[in-house]
Amino acid sequence: MSEALQTTDVAAFDADLLTQAASAVRTAGAALRARFGEVVRYQSREELMSALAANDDTALAVLRPRLTDLRPDAGWVEDELDGGALPSGEWWVVDPVEGNVNHLHALPEWAVTATLVRDNQPVLTAVHLPLTGETYTALAGAGAHLDGRPLHVAGTADLGLSIVATSQARPNEDEKVVRRVGSSITAMLSDALVVRTAVPATLHLLNVAAGRIDAFWQFAGARADLLPGALLVTEAGGRISDAEGRRWTPQSESFLAAAPGVHTEAVATLTR
Repeated sequence: MSEALQTTDVAAFDADLLTQAASAVRTAGAALRARFGEVVRYQSREELMSALAANDDTALAVLRPRLTDLRPDAGWVEDELDGGALPSGEWWVVDPVEGNVNHLHALPEWAVTATLVRDNQPVLTAVHLPLTGETYTALAGAGAHLDGRPLHVAGTADLGLSIVATSQARPNEDEKVVRRVGSSITAMLSDALVVRTAVPATLHLLNVAAGRIDAFWQFAGARADLLPGALLVTEAGGRISDAEGRRWTPQSESFLAAAPGVHTEAVATLTR
């Protein structure tokens, strides 16, 4: 078989995998939507963790068997706080409830994500927003889409005209990271038009890919909250790097996704 034919076959196979992964996150999202509505009250960290785990278990009961059936030999990562490189081969990187704490607080900013990583490169991702019914998908080399419609990052060429966003990577972050986040927000408040701060990261990255906002940055982070959006933004024509403008990997200490026209300015702001 020729190399070109092999490449075509892999692309077709991955496109079918993406269709099936999108179906899985939509089904998991429906189960989570049925649990959404009232604020879940908790009085201790133990009660909070129990409530978060109950949501995770609801989604994973759908996601794990369906995605495992698709790629039985793929590894599995479901800890949304895990970071760093993965071993070689294929891995499903899943966030069963991206923005889980928002779900518990009856806030609308949450999603279900599934990303297939092959030799540490994301090759496909599906992100479903159950409250809007929207599904964002990306396939390496084949573009990013919202319910089948192509996505494109913004054409903004002036950071001073840009809406930008950042997010808190995790609770109880290291003090050095907290201070860096604070100084970066101050810098962006001076240089950008509007600065948004909220969790989760993935929803900001969807907005970058869709051209609704112009840049997103974060210090620290994890695979599950950055890999889906990184692939979506890249396939929508955006630029991905760390905050210093260097190549981003899951081991990087910072992350920046931006429309090409403001990427250089964003790096300058974040590094001054």
